[in-house]
Amino acid sequence: MDRLRRASLTVLVLASLGVARPAAAADQQAFLDDLQRRTFDFFWETTPAENGLTPDRWPSDSPSSIAAVGFGLTGYLVGVERGWVDRAAASERVLATLRFFHDSPQSDDPQRAAGYRGFYYHFLGQESGLRWRRCELSSIDTALLMMGVLACGEYFDADDPREAEIRRLADTLYRRVEWDWMQPRAPLVAMGWKPEEGGFGRADYKGYNEAMFLYVLALGSPTHPVEPAAWDAYTSTYDWAEFYGQEHVNFAPLFGHQYTACWVDPRGLQDGYLRARGIDYFENSRRATLAQRAYAIANPAGWRGYGEDFWGLTACDGPANTELEINGEPRRFHSYWARGASAERVHDDGTVAPTAAGGSIPFAPDETLAALAAMRDRYGDRLYAQYGFRDAINPTFRDGGVKLSHGVVDPQTGWVADDYLGIDQGPILLMAENHRSGLVWELMKKSPAIRRGLTRAGFTAPWLGAGPPEAAPPTEGESP
Repeated sequence: MDRLRRASLTVLVLASLGVARPAAAADQQAFLDDLQRRTFDFFWETTPAENGLTPDRWPSDSPSSIAAVGFGLTGYLVGVERGWVDRAAASERVLATLRFFHDSPQSDDPQRAAGYRGFYYHFLGQESGLRWRRCELSSIDTALLMMGVLACGEYFDADDPREAEIRRLADTLYRRVEWDWMQPRAPLVAMGWKPEEGGFGRADYKGYNEAMFLYVLALGSPTHPVEPAAWDAYTSTYDWAEFYGQEHVNFAPLFGHQYTACWVDPRGLQDGYLRARGIDYFENSRRATLAQRAYAIANPAGWRGYGEDFWGLTACDGPANTELEINGEPRRFHSYWARGASAERVHDDGTVAPTAAGGSIPFAPDETLAALAAMRDRYGDRLYAQYGFRDAINPTFRDGGVKLSHGVVDPQTGWVADDYLGIDQGPILLMAENHRSGLVWELMKKSPAIRRGLTRAGFTAPWLGAGPPEAAPPTEGESP
């Protein structure tokens, strides 16, 4: 993007004139350069070029996560702008990915399909490209995939056959998702569908959580939209409360405050609910981030290591589902778990995930970058290695005699994950870039689908303007 190039040129000009940046700022930029490059390399190097199926986790054997694919597709654009991969190579990778999803079988036969009614199964076999085991047809993971698809459709705007095909496939993939079908209890959207278990599960997406972008995509669909009442139903279950000095709409794991903002600029973004509270979605996520940091500083449960530069609870790997006695007190630990802390609940077993701070960089840059740098410096290559931050660390868990679900235990520093997770790598890469250049935010402001979805939900923002003129979604022949 021109903005990123101008920023880089400014640094070069200042350097040529002998004007140095403050040492702290230079160190911060060098850290972000290294962190982003390593995290980008996770997506670029672990994803098969022939089909774009980013693994759920690495180096452990795993299926592909369609959500990780969505983060990866968007991450490739960061790689182009940062000069880590050329545009032609990135467009070739993106085109292979979009062709795979376009051509993969859509069927109600659970054994011979990658998806159904435009949705895709949560996990796909790396080699077969078909549904992995008995996983669900996932609305939220399909939405994450579609955010990456739409980002690529906006970015690759050149007048050449390859980029034109990317735009065409992105349009087709988004149009064929039948969002209104995924509403067995309309106006809410269901979490998933399983053919073996009677179809739709019992759970719908109710606010506040990561599903904000799901509803925006569903509302903006030109072919299978949900009604605006869906947004009202979603926000009707918001939980406004104070937690450690911060009043905000609560959701305990930080990923719920971050996922939408990976693509949609939350600055000045208000719906009816937050407009009445006098804040925007950026400020809400800032408060949630600072509340978690304050909780860690207070450390009411006495977990080892917690403090102003070691904090961050979100869904992540953990050592094991077990109970241990720590300092004469029984403590419960978990494997993969939706950790979090808010007024609504606290799920904390001493496991900190770097993506919790990394996905909040734009909201509180000083606090988040200090925490990330401290984690890197304190734990070295046990935590910060080939592809940036491994998924999580728990300094309290030091029992090497327990059978672990993931990771390794060091008797001095505790448990550390041995995997990188695609859905945790993605927010670090994208939110660092949004903080530095606004790349993805500016790109997605051009998306008619995003603008239309926000407008139909009643959002306003300085960058959104009046929105599309139509009150209803476009007809079949209009552009998304």
